[in-house]
Amino acid sequence: MEKKKIVYPYIPNSVEHVKKEMLDEIGVESVEDIIHKIPDDLRVKGLLDLPEPKLSEIEIKMYMEGLLKKNISCSEYTNFLGAGCYNHYVPAVCDEINSRSEFLTAYCGDAYTDHGKSQAIFEFTSLMSELVDMDVVALATYDGSQAVSTSLSMAHRITGRNEFLVPETMNPELLAHFANYTENYASIVKVAYDKKTGKMDLTDLQKKISDKTAAVFVENPSYLGFLQDDAEEIGKIAHAAGALFVVNVDPLSLGSLESPANYGADIVCGDMQCFGIHMGYGSGLTGFIASHQKPEYIMNFPQHLYGLYENEKGEFAFMRSLNDRTSYGTREKANEYLGTNSGLWAITVAVYLSLMGPQGLKELCDNVMYKCQYAMKKLSQIKGVTILFPDNANFKEFVVNFDGCGKKVAKINKKLLENKIFGGKDLSKEFPELGESALYCVTELTSKDDIDRLAKKLAEILA
Repeated sequence: MEKKKIVYPYIPNSVEHVKKEMLDEIGVESVEDIIHKIPDDLRVKGLLDLPEPKLSEIEIKMYMEGLLKKNISCSEYTNFLGAGCYNHYVPAVCDEINSRSEFLTAYCGDAYTDHGKSQAIFEFTSLMSELVDMDVVALATYDGSQAVSTSLSMAHRITGRNEFLVPETMNPELLAHFANYTENYASIVKVAYDKKTGKMDLTDLQKKISDKTAAVFVENPSYLGFLQDDAEEIGKIAHAAGALFVVNVDPLSLGSLESPANYGADIVCGDMQCFGIHMGYGSGLTGFIASHQKPEYIMNFPQHLYGLYENEKGEFAFMRSLNDRTSYGTREKANEYLGTNSGLWAITVAVYLSLMGPQGLKELCDNVMYKCQYAMKKLSQIKGVTILFPDNANFKEFVVNFDGCGKKVAKINKKLLENKIFGGKDLSKEFPELGESALYCVTELTSKDDIDRLAKKLAEILA
């Protein structure tokens, strides 16, 4: 039977006579001649389940809008879900600046196509450097998970060691990314956590650290929301063994909290979606890496570095520095691969930080911490509900356990959804030892009324 031939007007080169010209040019009879080596069991049988082609722009627009209407956003429902992507307020000026054509379209290129991009990214690195209190900040990474993986890879290259100690409470997605990123050489050792506080067990850390350890890694705030207030001691243990201390931080928390640089961190990294970037499905994420100004650190950053250049006339310009470190400069000879980076989001972060300033960030950070403590107190009053690790200070997120009411998180979240509330992330699969627990999140967009309503609905559901 002859295969059905479909032409999609928005898919290039799908017209039969155009495809034939291309096949003739390379000297083959059919597309099958190109892909014949692909095993049969890996091929899709029959046609893909695609809708019929829409032949006009208005048809495509109406169809896509119909699909989008099926989505439910945080503008319509109250949100208590975080775990890596957060519902923060995005000032209008962030979208206004990053949508300007000189930034939106000039995401790469050198000085002759710069249009102010180098200065804007230099301002980003300067602002982030001031925030994290580090000397060197590179161009933004794809997301926070790449920032973690690259930071730990830098530790491997700097120390020549390949063992990494990470907390058992580490964000599973970050851990999976790092394991995949370094599967050819990394030995990842999990350090136990104190079941009462959630914090890293320093006795277990002392047992497991060795002269093979490249880095000790912590998240502060942790994936489960609490602050690792003994992080300085962790850094001392790492340094005593000749290892680096790498800290992943929520940069928003630095509005009020101390920077990891000032309690011993050698490399600081994190995700910056909190700084003026909308939540997105597979988009709108970017990370940062910062270090002290030491040659062995600087030469192991795979991303571009931006600085000021003075010519023989005493004139200054913004420029990319030490390009030969990167895969752009030396291709496969570089320390680590670098693709097209998140320059547009770096500029957005610069706009956000310039707008907020130190005092604005402090007020925002305090606001989030106050709401977090209020939510923990409010939910702990519900019969059958327990707040795990209650003696810790928390930032933005906290763990709620429902074992006392005998209900599963999945069913609770389903009931909350019926009340237009996104409940916390179900932790029962990631951390089965915590029982039926969920990770709840509050931000500056969470009001006191939202928290009170959540408590009321949970009490009704659990009654």
